[in-house]
Amino acid sequence: MRSDEHNPVLAVAVGVVLAGGAGRRFGMPKALVRADDGTPWVELACRALLDGGCREVVVVLGARADEAEELVPAGATSVIAADWASGIAASLRTGLAAAAETGADAAVVSLVDLPGLRADAVRRVLGTASEPDAARHALTRAVYGDEPGHPVLVGRAHWQALAAAVHGDTGAGPYLRTHGAAAVDCTDLGGGDDVDHGR
Repeated sequence: MRSDEHNPVLAVAVGVVLAGGAGRRFGMPKALVRADDGTPWVELACRALLDGGCREVVVVLGARADEAEELVPAGATSVIAADWASGIAASLRTGLAAAAETGADAAVVSLVDLPGLRADAVRRVLGTASEPDAARHALTRAVYGDEPGHPVLVGRAHWQALAAAVHGDTGAGPYLRTHGAAAVDCTDLGGGDDVDHGR
């Protein structure tokens, strides 16, 4: 389908929620945690990505996956990182592999332990690469007060190299820095802090 000024072809993004960890410092897997109103964190993460412009969402599970899978909302797909215990890299590789099965131009990666993440932040990051070609080569991350955070927009052209570069508990950060990922200031939106300690 060709685009014109009235009907532009927009990039398609898939959301990827990393929710595979055991949450040792927190005291339980964060994929099982609920907000004060009872809403599962995994549902909040999916809602932010979908409301922010992702066409679909993949949730990567690991620790106590059978229980966590029950909390994944309708409209999202869950996959299990078989080697989740080896660190976040395993979850990211699994998520990117699942994204590759879709027709998406880019993946919007986030974490389950960001219950305050807003759809506006997802929308702002996605807005930097609205056309398919730009999205396929995009490498952009949200920053909060000069601190790198989520969501992270990773174009399809980077998926294979990124999956090969991550290892253990080292996520996408080094790859993003090495490849000059663009920063999108989301400080005014808040919600960029992960929750590491149980209540």
